[in-house]
Amino acid sequence: MATTRREFLKGAGAAVAAGTVGFPAGARAQARKGVPSDPVKIGVLAIRAGIAAPVGTAGLRGTEWWAERVNKSGGILGRQVQLVVEEESNPKDTVERYRKLVLQEKVEVVLGGISTGVTLALGPVAEDMGTPWLSWDGTTQKGVEETMPKTNWAFRSVDNEVEAIVAGILTPKYFKGVKTVAGIGNDYSYGHDCWETYQVVLKKYVPDAKFVLELFPKLGVTDFTSHIAAIQQAKPDLLMTSFWSGDATILMKQAAAVGLLKTMKGVFTTAGGVHDSLKKEFTPEGLLLGYNTMYFDDPKGSPLLKQFVREYKAKYNEYPPYECDHAYFNAESYKAGVEKAYAAAGQWPSKAQVVKALEGIEVESLSGKRSWREDHIQMCNFYQGITTHKNGYDFATIDPIEVVSTKQAMKPAGAKLLDWINGWKI
Repeated sequence: MATTRREFLKGAGAAVAAGTVGFPAGARAQARKGVPSDPVKIGVLAIRAGIAAPVGTAGLRGTEWWAERVNKSGGILGRQVQLVVEEESNPKDTVERYRKLVLQEKVEVVLGGISTGVTLALGPVAEDMGTPWLSWDGTTQKGVEETMPKTNWAFRSVDNEVEAIVAGILTPKYFKGVKTVAGIGNDYSYGHDCWETYQVVLKKYVPDAKFVLELFPKLGVTDFTSHIAAIQQAKPDLLMTSFWSGDATILMKQAAAVGLLKTMKGVFTTAGGVHDSLKKEFTPEGLLLGYNTMYFDDPKGSPLLKQFVREYKAKYNEYPPYECDHAYFNAESYKAGVEKAYAAAGQWPSKAQVVKALEGIEVESLSGKRSWREDHIQMCNFYQGITTHKNGYDFATIDPIEVVSTKQAMKPAGAKLLDWINGWKI
């Protein structure tokens, strides 16, 4: 639990006015030559309210776990980590909180950001403020091209269309004979871009596929009965959705109530982000389900993943979703960047030196090796598979597990997304 700033100054634990995770007083290590002795302050923007709260909360938990782990081992170059947490909400308010983190709290880096609308607003501000921002999520193609065509201080998430690309590649592998497809996604850039991308990819493999219905409810809508009725009337062979948070569970429940997925195949590109809530009683077997960049039950997972899953379950009584991996990677790569820049400079590096060190850096994350491409975009693996009830949980998992690298499923630096896909040779 976070404590007050006064308690932090007394050495009682974690400081925070805005909400922070700190460290026990006894955990201080001797800072190295040229390194300040005070804590290194790291800003975090996390959604903790509304339909996206499960995903934002998971990202914050992953960051807190990282901070506790780092502080126990002596901090970053001997400096303990102090997280200063602010809420991600609407773009305007989140931008103001970002400014507060930089100008008032004097953080050295800002981590976080999930909603596309928010992250597209943060990108230009990060450039103006001259402080590195490492985004967990939320950078879709069209928005990036308009607001972040070139970034010096912003480090962007994996292209948000990657899960749709992977699903488009895997759909014909697992669902033979699909001819008609309906789509439902949120009515903002992520939902529209994923649907468009999925169609273009699927057409490469199934040229005669027809897209018979597209639905775009507003983000935050919780009653999908009219949408489900429209899907029933269209009678597609397959339903694709890019719902990624609590709305994915709600759609699944309401679809089960009328037996919707008994009459068609289903592709839920990113619903693994709320996997604990996809209970067997309403989540059928045989769906293509995406877990984004981390699958908690990966039998080939590293000791780091297994430790994290074990401790996360013990603390929160649920299993960690992919946002934990994005968040852990951002924080761990920042630490590695500082250490790399320090090795070259011989003193605590400037923000600009850290940015340079981050370019191309690779670290061990919860899902394995992850890196920053030279153009400030994350590289990693994506996990999708077919839902099964053959497990020891009360929710669906996947088997088999498909692991697809961004080296295959994300456009190269400098390429245009649809031009790149249209150039594939199938």
